[in-house]
Amino acid sequence: MRASLIQISVDEDETVDARRRRAAGLVRAQAGADLVVLPELWTTGAFAFEAFAGAAEPLHGPTYEAMAQAASDAGVWLHAGSIPERAAADGGSAAADGALYNTSLVFSPSGDLAAAYRKIHRFGFDRGEAVLMGAGSELVTVRLPETTLGLATCYDLRFPELFRALVDAGAQTLVVPAGWPERRREHWTLLARARAVEDQAIVLACGTAGTHAGVPQAGHSIVVDPWGEVLAEAGPGEEVLTVDFDPARAETVREQFPALKDRVLGLRPPLS
Repeated sequence: MRASLIQISVDEDETVDARRRRAAGLVRAQAGADLVVLPELWTTGAFAFEAFAGAAEPLHGPTYEAMAQAASDAGVWLHAGSIPERAAADGGSAAADGALYNTSLVFSPSGDLAAAYRKIHRFGFDRGEAVLMGAGSELVTVRLPETTLGLATCYDLRFPELFRALVDAGAQTLVVPAGWPERRREHWTLLARARAVEDQAIVLACGTAGTHAGVPQAGHSIVVDPWGEVLAEAGPGEEVLTVDFDPARAETVREQFPALKDRVLGLRPPLS
């Protein structure tokens, strides 16, 4: 299976429309890949908190349309990173009308929406994303012909219980778009490898380049196999990281070293 991680640079002098067109072109250039991944909040920058409200769009907004067409044109599965979503309440949604979410979109090779994931863990503690955006509440997996993806976003990487729940839901490959700051780059690499080893899964972690609202980004998108081996790693600047990997590797490792079967905590009711 071939995956291409597009480590796009977020330039504050580039308009959102221009970057959307550029990202779509980069996706189309990956025709021949099986899966293409964009990073978190690449339309605005993950730390451009003041831009979230103005740049927020409905789920089926301009980024949705551009990415659906790009996925169809390239004939690839596309994890289009995440956007600041402005939710519209309807009969099938518990979201408040106008609420903002950090929402990832996944498209099939035909351009159909395969999944949307609202980020569960919001970064910022008492400011930024943590107070500007609502928290998602649903685990999301996506079945591809070769593997099942488990979806997470950036700060989610620090919460291993989320990834274990995704594995329990059938995930073999974990996809993590991010806008991770350069000053914590060592954490990024360490946590991506830890999630791969402890969950015996393939991790595809796609970051951004450039600077978001004065915050330099780590870049260093990374692909890790279930033994923690780094299969490919990008540098700090804008680049497309393409790697071929065996999606069956996760199940092979789980059979050869069945550590997940020895889990105890979380599998039995608490003692009275």
